[in-house]
Amino acid sequence: MNQPLLIVKNLFAGYGEIPVLRNVEIEIHGGEIVALVGNNGAGKTTLLRALSRVIPCNGQIQFDGTELNSLTPDQVFNLGLVQIPEGRQLFDHMTVTDNLLMGAYVRRDKSGIQAALDQVYSLFPILRDRRGQFAGSLSGGEQQMCAIARGLMASPKLLMVDEMSLGLAPIVMHRLMKVLEEVRRTGVTILLVEQDVFAAFEVADRAYVLENGAVVREGPSAELGKDPKVQQAYLGL
Repeated sequence: MNQPLLIVKNLFAGYGEIPVLRNVEIEIHGGEIVALVGNNGAGKTTLLRALSRVIPCNGQIQFDGTELNSLTPDQVFNLGLVQIPEGRQLFDHMTVTDNLLMGAYVRRDKSGIQAALDQVYSLFPILRDRRGQFAGSLSGGEQQMCAIARGLMASPKLLMVDEMSLGLAPIVMHRLMKVLEEVRRTGVTILLVEQDVFAAFEVADRAYVLENGAVVREGPSAELGKDPKVQQAYLGL
């Protein structure tokens, strides 16, 4: 198997004197959808912030052959490691199109930006229809589509999606999961951070279970879905 796109080893991170992550180790290969699941407070978002270099950490983070420990968030973003934050964090009083273009703010290839815009409008036709509306006027599902599309405008190699299901109806969530599968087919690798374990396991190739800042289970999502401890703790079975 080829070298993993992302390698995390012996990662410790937290906020000030408060430790959150303890000796976390994960690997993600190019072309995968990998789920990171766990309850509130497990450390999922903290891990994404550490990978994005938003918070300090100790340990090894290697992305596409580059060590990230000494890099800034902007430098990590420019390498193609892109995070879609929990809560969407759109610019409510800007149009859909302007929000999408914000995702491409570091790009200088005008033809590539237009091609990316056409691609995300193809993935999310409703955004094309709403392109002149303020983002704050969209429904919750449409706002999440806009947040994903904005991330794709950055031409990511690895797209980290944080709690996509937050506040969404199951039918909308199911539609977005199908879109993630389409995104993967375009060559983008995905790390999906989710509390909705059912939904995450449906699309993920592999998964990691995070509890109290540590990885306690990992493996193919189909196998983890049959694990009695995972079923009891996260699937209500």
